[in-house]
Amino acid sequence: MSLNKKSVDDFNAKGKRVLVRCDFNVPLKDGVITDETRINAALPTINKLIGDGAKVILCSHLGKVKEGPNEKESLAPVAAKLSEKLGKNVVFVKDYNVTGADATAAVAAMKEGDVVLLQNTRFRGKEETKPQDAGEAFAKELADLCDDYVCDAFGSAHRAHASVAVVTKYVREKGGNCAVGYLMQKEIDFLGNAVENPVRPFVAILGGAKVADKLNVINNLLEKCDTLIIGGGMAFTFLKAKGYEIGNSLVDDEKIDYCKEMMAKAESLGKQLLLPIDTTIADGFPNPIDAEIAVDVVDADKIPANKEGLDIGPKTAELYANAVKNAKTVVWNGPMGVFENPVLAKGTIAVAKALAETDATTIIGGGDSAAACNQLGFADKMSHISTGGGASLEFLEGKELPGVYAADDK
Repeated sequence: MSLNKKSVDDFNAKGKRVLVRCDFNVPLKDGVITDETRINAALPTINKLIGDGAKVILCSHLGKVKEGPNEKESLAPVAAKLSEKLGKNVVFVKDYNVTGADATAAVAAMKEGDVVLLQNTRFRGKEETKPQDAGEAFAKELADLCDDYVCDAFGSAHRAHASVAVVTKYVREKGGNCAVGYLMQKEIDFLGNAVENPVRPFVAILGGAKVADKLNVINNLLEKCDTLIIGGGMAFTFLKAKGYEIGNSLVDDEKIDYCKEMMAKAESLGKQLLLPIDTTIADGFPNPIDAEIAVDVVDADKIPANKEGLDIGPKTAELYANAVKNAKTVVWNGPMGVFENPVLAKGTIAVAKALAETDATTIIGGGDSAAACNQLGFADKMSHISTGGGASLEFLEGKELPGVYAADDK
């Protein structure tokens, strides 16, 4: 996949109707936005287009919309928040049809620098269907509203949805530009280039619960990185593959042979594959997740049969911290333990602290590791925190992302 994509800086948007696919999938509680991160991330691209004199039409999904269109998943609160942040009225098209007569009229009335926000794209059921039938009609209707298209929704870039990828076909047919916004460009620059063209030594850290979620990531990164560090719940399947007793720890018995293959692959490629050497254990998973919990630390091959490993131990934390000290590029995806619990967050904190103190380019691959960095106060010390969990994982797998692929090459 070419990563050299046309951006908002590469075409003249003055007087043009520009459709921008954003990621406004924000958390809402009683109609109030509880985290504005995704809205703030979209502002540079929106402000650039307003400044250029474009007519800016914004679209996004919100939530999973399992029960059809409903006011709880309307983008109305986003329109209000955007009006406040942009210092100008954002016209909200509340029509559940998204691209109907109301949208056409709102766009027709636009002047240069105006902003319109369309209703939740997932209210049009077809948005989420499989690539081959991903709402062609909906994609064409979106394209009919605009002259040019900008994708700035990295969190949705791994989905071949109507508003993410299919729309580009129809915009291109009428001679329009299909570009990426500043947020997408940043993701491509950091995540894409980290994997395709890293400054070495390149260290990858993978955590989280399941080996199955990261099968292809492990395989791909072993070929790209110099050191691969495994932590979190997925480490126990590797430890069991080494013949260790892992007690009641999380394990994927179907993936034991795969873990053996990966350890053999690392050895044959001359790569370092680091696994926990000690583990923080307890009688069971904390309930609720942040409850007080009594823990012990044991060597990774000495977990009692009735205990469960819930975090890496202090010796492992030190081993992992040392491994990133001389790195030039570090990619981290997935926590080292149950970081939501203060007692079981020590391993994740140690890794985050090591990344904060290194001179390397540090890239956090969205999802729980991004949440951990934010919650633990390390976010501002990282070079880049990805806005897309699923999308960043697929980037690390070496997959083509439809939302990136669909943009024009420079």
